[in-house]
Amino acid sequence: MLLTYFEAAPRRVLALVSVGCVAMLAFGLYLQHVLGLEPCPMCIVQRYALMLVAIISGITALANKKGLLMAGSAVTLLVAGFGAFVAARQSWLQWYPPEEASCGRDFYGMIEMFPLQRVIPMIFKGSGDCTKIDWTFLGLSIANWSFLFFVGIALVMLALLLVPTRATGRKPG
Repeated sequence: MLLTYFEAAPRRVLALVSVGCVAMLAFGLYLQHVLGLEPCPMCIVQRYALMLVAIISGITALANKKGLLMAGSAVTLLVAGFGAFVAARQSWLQWYPPEEASCGRDFYGMIEMFPLQRVIPMIFKGSGDCTKIDWTFLGLSIANWSFLFFVGIALVMLALLLVPTRATGRKPG
């Protein structure tokens, strides 16, 4: 029954994915600005992945051709996979923290102090603050929830890619 919905309304599914990402980003900003939790470099990368998924799936939801829906879904799947990878790495670091933890400066401090070609590798070396668990819900950290959300998006995109879609709102004839 759910797959029938993917077949009949792929644009709505993509729009829901986009709205879900915006809600996750808003919650992240709430945690940062209201509760005072500072994001680590890996959290920032996950936010960028969420933004990309929101933008790509939102634009794809506006597409009126099957080819564009498929391409947008494929790109969204790749970005969600990247986000899941980063979230999984952070979850791993939280479960098995290294002996010597040093995540270094925050993201904005790195950009101000170093050229971009040095900042990018520094972001992905997150370990210190990235191992800290500041908030949990149902026993899972933010990184754990982020991983589950990205995996859910990836599964939805796979379903959109594998289930044949009908014409995108045009009447046959």
